[in-house]
Amino acid sequence: MELLENIREALRSIRSNWLRTILTGMIIAIGITSLVGMLTAIDAMKAQIVESFSGLGANNFDVRTKNTSGGRVTQDGVKEKTFPPVDFREALAFKEAYGSRGQSTVFTRVSGSAEVKRGSVITDPNVRITGVDEDYLLIKGLDINQGRNFSNVEVQYGNNVCIIGSELVETLFGENEKAVADYISFAGNRYTIVGVLEEQGAVGNDSGADRTILIPVENASRLDQTGGFRYTITLSSADPAKLDYEMGQATGLMRKVRQDRVGEEDSFEVIKSNTVGESLEEVAGYLRIGGFGIGFITLLGASVGLMNIMLVSVTERTREIGVRKALGATPKRIRQQFLIEAIVICVLGGLFGVMLGLGIGNIVASLVGPGGFLVPWLWVIMAFIVCIVVGLVSGVIPAIKASKLDPIEALRYE
Repeated sequence: MELLENIREALRSIRSNWLRTILTGMIIAIGITSLVGMLTAIDAMKAQIVESFSGLGANNFDVRTKNTSGGRVTQDGVKEKTFPPVDFREALAFKEAYGSRGQSTVFTRVSGSAEVKRGSVITDPNVRITGVDEDYLLIKGLDINQGRNFSNVEVQYGNNVCIIGSELVETLFGENEKAVADYISFAGNRYTIVGVLEEQGAVGNDSGADRTILIPVENASRLDQTGGFRYTITLSSADPAKLDYEMGQATGLMRKVRQDRVGEEDSFEVIKSNTVGESLEEVAGYLRIGGFGIGFITLLGASVGLMNIMLVSVTERTREIGVRKALGATPKRIRQQFLIEAIVICVLGGLFGVMLGLGIGNIVASLVGPGGFLVPWLWVIMAFIVCIVVGLVSGVIPAIKASKLDPIEALRYE
């Protein structure tokens, strides 16, 4: 009952000084707005970027030949076990077995330093040739700028057709020449161009994505004279939350295809293709730390301002405190009244700051790209906890000062 009475008294004091309460609350609201606004914007932008990257392999994983170093010797003096590469037959058998569960694509690297000819024009020996199937473009997030994708028949029979990158079009064709339906030669064979990839741009000094040629994977297997091609299967998970489960299912299927015995280690590896998501999360973490630091400094300034206003309030209400003490109020009740008053002001200011911060954060995030309205409940709850802590810290010194006033001297105060 004593606590409820102090709360009612604090609210009566707040109602009697609306202007002071609003100005004090605005100090806290600005600090909370900066804190919640920045953290909301960071989380909203991260969610939008992750959604954009989901089609670029962020939710994919690879089943591929186990990485080895040619039988290197380990620290214990035991030679590392090597495994045969995943061959074309095994890759196709796995894709067929996994077909009932989801999408997958089989591909292999044919060459990373091929020369391409068209008439008398020859490229530098830096063209990448990759054998792919009809699902490769979809799973890898690549788009066709001109022409079309491979058909099922072309992939099945390994026709001499290809899809080339934008840089090769600029190198091999004139300004007014069309690449689609024309011919180029490499690896001793002539291929018909059926499509041109959209420009991917350069990552650092690497523009290999625009300097690549895609051919049917069946056709690529015929170019493997030594049986050294390593085939990779990329699988796409529709639900990122079930990615680990799908990786486990893929491991079981591939062990069956490779006929790995029970108790033996896997003769292949399953690798998660989420380096983009991990890098993004790391950057977002640093941004959150920076945002929280800036918001904390703002709130620190707000708490100093609130403490100053509460000290002024104690001075203004010296006679009131003297009357309350003369009527029997204990120092404890006086302290509680001023602490509760400071906390209530902080919570009211925090409520306004949270609403303003959510709005500003989502508006800033919408400038990055369209997305839904995000409410980061963790930061909202943390903001209210911070408000209570700021109220306690800011109100404790004024509350102690008020509780120590001498009632006789307080009643004399003008």
